[in-house]
Amino acid sequence: MGVVEDTEPPFKRAKLLLADEPNGNSSSIRATSSVNNSLGDLMARPLTSSSQGDDETIGSKGVIKKSEFVRIISRALYSLGYGKTGAMLEEESGIPMHQSVVKAFLQQVKEGKWDESVATLHRIGLVDEKAVKAASFLLLEQKFFELLKFEKVADALGTLRNEIVPLRVNTKRVHELASALISPSKFMSLSSSGKGKESVSSRSKVLEELHNLLPASVMVPEKRLECLVENSLRIQRDSCVYHNTLDSDLSLFSDHQCGKHQIPSRTVQILESHTDEVWFLQFSHNGKYLASSSKDQTAIIWEIKADGQFSLKHKLVGHQKPVTAILWSPDDRQVLTCGAEEVIRRWNVDSGDCIHTYEKGGIGPISCGWYSDGQGIIAGMTDRSICMWDLDGRELECWKGQRTQKVSDIAMTDDGKWVVSVCKGSVISLFDREATVERLIEEEDMITSFSLSNDNKYLLVNLLNQEIRLWNIEGDPKIVMRYKGHKRSRFLIRSCFGGYQQAFIASGSEDSLVYIWHRSTGKLIIELPGHAGAVNCVSWSPTNLHMLASASDDGTIRIWGLDRINQQNQKKQVQASSSNGVLHRCNGN
Repeated sequence: MGVVEDTEPPFKRAKLLLADEPNGNSSSIRATSSVNNSLGDLMARPLTSSSQGDDETIGSKGVIKKSEFVRIISRALYSLGYGKTGAMLEEESGIPMHQSVVKAFLQQVKEGKWDESVATLHRIGLVDEKAVKAASFLLLEQKFFELLKFEKVADALGTLRNEIVPLRVNTKRVHELASALISPSKFMSLSSSGKGKESVSSRSKVLEELHNLLPASVMVPEKRLECLVENSLRIQRDSCVYHNTLDSDLSLFSDHQCGKHQIPSRTVQILESHTDEVWFLQFSHNGKYLASSSKDQTAIIWEIKADGQFSLKHKLVGHQKPVTAILWSPDDRQVLTCGAEEVIRRWNVDSGDCIHTYEKGGIGPISCGWYSDGQGIIAGMTDRSICMWDLDGRELECWKGQRTQKVSDIAMTDDGKWVVSVCKGSVISLFDREATVERLIEEEDMITSFSLSNDNKYLLVNLLNQEIRLWNIEGDPKIVMRYKGHKRSRFLIRSCFGGYQQAFIASGSEDSLVYIWHRSTGKLIIELPGHAGAVNCVSWSPTNLHMLASASDDGTIRIWGLDRINQQNQKKQVQASSSNGVLHRCNGN
């Protein structure tokens, strides 16, 4: 919102003011935003030097000006409520937080002495005249509002006509102020302090805007020290390749640096209840369960105990073909299982019972997913079509489009707007359900699988050429990063996001290893050995940053946790879970 000097007469409709007085043509509501702290010291003449000297520096690099450092600390003390200590620091250091003229200015604003504050503003020494005009406009506008509040209409008119208009800034706002003179409702909508509120409230807002308007060298920004410290911690965190801890673990007492030990790298449990290759697995959204599906035609729901140990909750039996995937409903109360080119079944997580079966005559599902609200399901079918059903099995939509192959993966974004699917060998379709338009992502090789990030802004795509690509799908899709190193030649291998703010990429591999990369840099961090067959799928717990699960052709699921360094106890902590659990047969339709 720029502050522009006026060149045209303003009041073509407001007859209360002189028609020939000059005004501006800015469309801004407030004439403050364009002049901000970025102007820095260029907007102000140097403050009077303190006894310590403005050029004195501290710190090993000699880049921290002592006077600025002390002033920022004083500001922090006052902000924290330590007023006496702040005053003592100013007195002992001889470095005032604000120049005396600035202190007087701020006090006048607090007390509503608008004429005096405008006069003092001109004595501060601001070089930029636009900043002076914008600040004057802000002060006089508040004066105008307070006069109207106390029904001093003639005085308010005088302020508008004789003080605000000559500034030649923000014509649109001046017109609005003029209309407030004849419309009480307009006054209420424009005034920063509504009827019945204390003037001090709106004056505090004026002070906040002045902080944004005037250079930081004149008025030290509120919470400036906190901002500097937070930025420092953020930079340390973002530059830490292995960072995988919560922000609450960051400390001011030492520089932050995670080690590789923050990445799940040691097998803490082996789950062995499947009798054939495990093809798919996924943690529930609440992190309390893990679901897996297998070539053995079953799916299993595993419950995670308080101590982190897994136990078999339900074995889901009823499919007549291998179960290619198992997917959690948005509320984690149900799961879908997809029988390869057979049927889709919906199960109750608490009871383990099959609630409904979805099928279409003559064709079977290849992939499936949930509606974003959990009130329907979506499936890629063997005839290359995409079908949607409500929970009761009524077909809602079915379309084929330009697809030339079976839909191996399908998903719907959390807002329900986009359906993501593989529509051709090397093309992913982003279908906008609202606008009924399709955007395409064209890859260089055959696409085998994909997964969406939690924020639905990124797409992780696995390719036939042993490369994983990260796409930003906001706006025009573009490649962000590539990940290499894992092996894939024959099987469908899946990857996933995970860790702190999904800062890592994990993937299975045909060489029996689990691979983990740093998402932003593409650096391969670690390879995890342990499985005796191809690792088909991985899933990172959404609630436990240090828990990763992998599914393999060796028929097992490995749960990975932190390496506690105590190698002697490692074997004792690797537990095999082979409980038969409760066998449930599907009777639903």
